[in-house]
Amino acid sequence: MIIYPAIDLKDGEAVRLEEGDLGRAQVFNADPVAQAQIFESAGFEYLHLTDLNGAFKGEPVNGACVKEILKATNMKAQVGGGVRSRATIDMLLEMGVSRVILGTAALNDPWLVMDAAKELPGKIVVAIDAREGLVVVEGWATDSDMPAVELAQRFEGAGVAAIIYTDIRRDGQLKGVNVTSTAEMAKAVSIPVLACGGLNSVADITALKAHANIEGAVVGRALYDGTLSPQAALATAAE
Repeated sequence: MIIYPAIDLKDGEAVRLEEGDLGRAQVFNADPVAQAQIFESAGFEYLHLTDLNGAFKGEPVNGACVKEILKATNMKAQVGGGVRSRATIDMLLEMGVSRVILGTAALNDPWLVMDAAKELPGKIVVAIDAREGLVVVEGWATDSDMPAVELAQRFEGAGVAAIIYTDIRRDGQLKGVNVTSTAEMAKAVSIPVLACGGLNSVADITALKAHANIEGAVVGRALYDGTLSPQAALATAAE
């Protein structure tokens, strides 16, 4: 299993939100580049970057910061937040991003996702963020009536590299990852699934590993708060 430490970018700083509320952002490092280097020094090889400003605006805002992180580390980074056009996808890949994450576009412009996934094998990831099992988009500000599993199934066979499933009720809460819903998602599709939202212990990682098709997990606040040590997370994931 792959562990992706998360850096959420807001106004050029590394923050964490609670339940996706931009007004409940806590700054954990005013220097996201330094934070990325801390994660790399701890042994992580992968990085999950989200442009929170971009998610709300509908286009990247913290691109310069992403570029600096990529230059300063050798980590493989997947990046999302405000990616709603092919031009933005191409820009991020040219910048050196390993995988591009599309969330709102997956619901509102699925053909963009499918075409990109077909033409760019292994480079496109779909983020499905849900509240009570229903998809939310636009920085978690807009609810939909689309079941999360149904949206995931629309991309079967499209060439999508992974699905990141987030239970936003758990995000930033350190209440534990929603293993049940993540496992249901993983069972419903053949696309590899990444768990996100609330992971706070090695027990969460162990529980996720018990289910087939869960490829990895995104971890944020637990690493920043010290609830989960990088060494323990990596060791458990590698077992």
